Amino acid sequence: MSVQAKRPLPPPAAAPNAAPRTAPAAPAAPAGGAATRPIRLGLRANLAQFGLLVAVNALVGGMLGQERTVLPLLAGQVFHMSAYTGALTYILAFGATKAVTNFFAGTLSDRYGRRPVLIAGWLVALPIPAMLAWGPTWGWIVAANVLLGVNQGLTWSTTVIMKIDLVGPARRGLAMGLNEAAGYLAVAATATATGAIAAQWGLRPQPFLLGAAYVALGLGLTVAAVRETREHARAEAAAHAASSGTPPEGTATAGAAMRAVEATPERAAVPASESSGTAPAHGGPDDPARFSTARIARTTSLGDRALSAASWAGMVNNLNDALAWGIFPLLYAAHGLELGRIGILAALYPAVWGAGQMLTGWWSDRIGRKHLITAGMLLQAAALGLVAVGTSFPVWAAAQALLGAGTALVYPTLLAVVGDVAHPAWRARAVGIYRLWRDGGFAVGALLAGILADAYGVTTAIWAVAALTAAAGVTVAVRMYETHPRN
Repeated sequence: MSVQAKRPLPPPAAAPNAAPRTAPAAPAAPAGGAATRPIRLGLRANLAQFGLLVAVNALVGGMLGQERTVLPLLAGQVFHMSAYTGALTYILAFGATKAVTNFFAGTLSDRYGRRPVLIAGWLVALPIPAMLAWGPTWGWIVAANVLLGVNQGLTWSTTVIMKIDLVGPARRGLAMGLNEAAGYLAVAATATATGAIAAQWGLRPQPFLLGAAYVALGLGLTVAAVRETREHARAEAAAHAASSGTPPEGTATAGAAMRAVEATPERAAVPASESSGTAPAHGGPDDPARFSTARIARTTSLGDRALSAASWAGMVNNLNDALAWGIFPLLYAAHGLELGRIGILAALYPAVWGAGQMLTGWWSDRIGRKHLITAGMLLQAAALGLVAVGTSFPVWAAAQALLGAGTALVYPTLLAVVGDVAHPAWRARAVGIYRLWRDGGFAVGALLAGILADAYGVTTAIWAVAALTAAAGVTVAVRMYETHPRN
């Protein structure tokens, strides 16, 4: 009886749709002549660039903070604006311009890269401090806020997109929390500093010299050290596609979020070809890389339940922020508070908001997004009611702290929702469209608060905005589905 030697078994064939253990390698786009390097997603892998972008966004926030205490008082005491509606025109100009710029920031960053858009935003900011410090008429102040809206739309939107690019899906909430915390802590610190400077030296020009320093630092850091991140988004898209067995720029799941017809209470309807796992043809109508901006706008604004609820909540959030920015300092001054205390109240709200986001972004990665957003909007409504009934510094300080806590629950979590739902191929445009709605709230808030305050008084205006904020919380509870992958 002959014995045959056993031949080693061949290795098992890989399943056709098996996901690779690591993201497909992709060369990084060089920035400023830097050598190419392999793409790695994650906060730890990109910690140096992420930290640099946090610092850059703090300077972006400082540009906004230079106005929070001083400008509402400047309107009445220097330019003698008597009507609330007229005095709030700078917020209207800022909000409308920033909203539109947000829309284009995402599209431009997809087309030309993130870094050029960030640099352009800083270049636009160069004349703003001088216009605020020495502008001879109120028209100069409004024009400066048009430029500030462009600056904030380009720079803040782009730093958000770049951080989402770098960290990948696992730590998106934490990344947004750190980004927004840096920006709004800088708003708070600058509002406090400009209030103290104004109390000592006057409303102009000294407080706005801080803004000039911020522009110089922001532009210098961006040009010298910030690197392009668009290839990180492309690497994530490739990994997403490989894990689902589809071509790198066309995934079976990506088209699902782009359906306007809602066949279930939760998500947009999924065609049979997608639900069965059949990949859309590369370059076809369901290729995410070929989605039109109009299609993405429809989905973000109306078609997808989570994205549309986030857009509405974001708009109402900034509507009440416009109230806090433009009306609250005037209310405090009317009750006899001195300038230094007004500066403290103006800073307390963004300080709690900014610091809280370092926790709430991380928290939303653990427990999900929807319930934090709902609770935050309702807490904001309660805080606004407390401002309306308050007449003293301690009550208003408590209200500002509550308003900041509510906003901290909402702000980074809404951005994380957009990052969860949007495919990497069209995520930058979705962020831009969401921020169009969100920052349009500044313009709506300035108009609504000014008209109501002129017609019925400041207290009525505050109660009306509180009611809208509570309604937005109920809308999120009813309409939004949970978007975090673990939930």
